[in-house]
Amino acid sequence: MGAETPSNAASNAPGKGPNLDHPVFALVKGHFASKRFSATEFRGQSTLIVQPGDAHAVLGFLKNDPRCGFNFLADVVGVDYLGYPSKTIGRFAVVYVLRCFEREDLFFVKTFLDPSLPTDGIVEDPALYLDSVTDLWPGAEWMEREVYDMLGIRFRNHPDPRRILTWEAYPAHPLRKDYPVRGREEREQFRLVDRTDA
Repeated sequence: MGAETPSNAASNAPGKGPNLDHPVFALVKGHFASKRFSATEFRGQSTLIVQPGDAHAVLGFLKNDPRCGFNFLADVVGVDYLGYPSKTIGRFAVVYVLRCFEREDLFFVKTFLDPSLPTDGIVEDPALYLDSVTDLWPGAEWMEREVYDMLGIRFRNHPDPRRILTWEAYPAHPLRKDYPVRGREEREQFRLVDRTDA
């Protein structure tokens, strides 16, 4: 495993590169010897970067192996890297924030996805799919729904794959960076309510 990009080293403490000695890195690499991983560390927080097809198996290992013991899924976050200077990463990332209460240890798992279709609408893109982790952590249900709603990344085997913050016919995924800040006139279809009507 190596650092994801040189910029990670530059953003750590002056004169120091990333410290990639978190013991979980070695455990994962040993268990999945044929898989490809990379890793990064920033301000004491370690991130394991996995291929999309390997994410579910790796997360299951991190939860169930007693040497890891990440029994709590704190968050599932979607990120849009549109315009990011590094071309070595995908357009979208999904980040899993894990915690081991026994060690008070926080650990991140990240996977990157590249769209195969234009991202200005809501067309279902077969390249923007991951396996749901609701079978590992039932609490992932709403988190995955939010990532789907806001960024259009879908989760296979999710028990309730509906939008959660916008209505089902909403014509976009509003946290994509190619979505206009002012929206696409969605709000103009609502009747203006003034103080006398309120």
